[in-house]
Amino acid sequence: MPRRNGQVDWESPQSWNAEAALEAIARLAREGQAEVPVYSIDADRQVSTRTFDIAGSPLFVAEGIFAAEIVGECRRRGLLAGAYALRRPRSATFFRRLARDLSEQRKAPRVLVRRGLALLRTEPAVLHRQTNLGAEAARGREVLHRVAGLLAGHPYHADQSRNSGS
Repeated sequence: MPRRNGQVDWESPQSWNAEAALEAIARLAREGQAEVPVYSIDADRQVSTRTFDIAGSPLFVAEGIFAAEIVGECRRRGLLAGAYALRRPRSATFFRRLARDLSEQRKAPRVLVRRGLALLRTEPAVLHRQTNLGAEAARGREVLHRVAGLLAGHPYHADQSRNSGS
């Protein structure tokens, strides 16, 4: 695993198995379920796997800091309906991440604050990288609106709506 300041660098694409992620996405698209890893940030490693099931949904969202790393390959394989990189105020991201990490006790508070400040400084570069990899920068509401549009226009969803009388 890549390291920074004596800690596993979970922000580095080298801490992620892109090929395994692509295979899981392809399996979800074909079969509706796939085994996915469960990581422990506290333990600095993968601790198990679990079955992820999309329960018949015609679309699913693959999200995360590394999602843009595989946009091109997902597009090439015909697995991509849309690719977005969230654009929001950096301070909002900092405080959300810090609150989550503190509540989950991922690391010592001092480490989390230091890490959060470093990520705050690099966030514009991360967004730039994600858009260069093929994701479109958009605000959260825009993404939700676009996904809702994809669902509304999907034949499966339209059939389900007709069958339920809505």
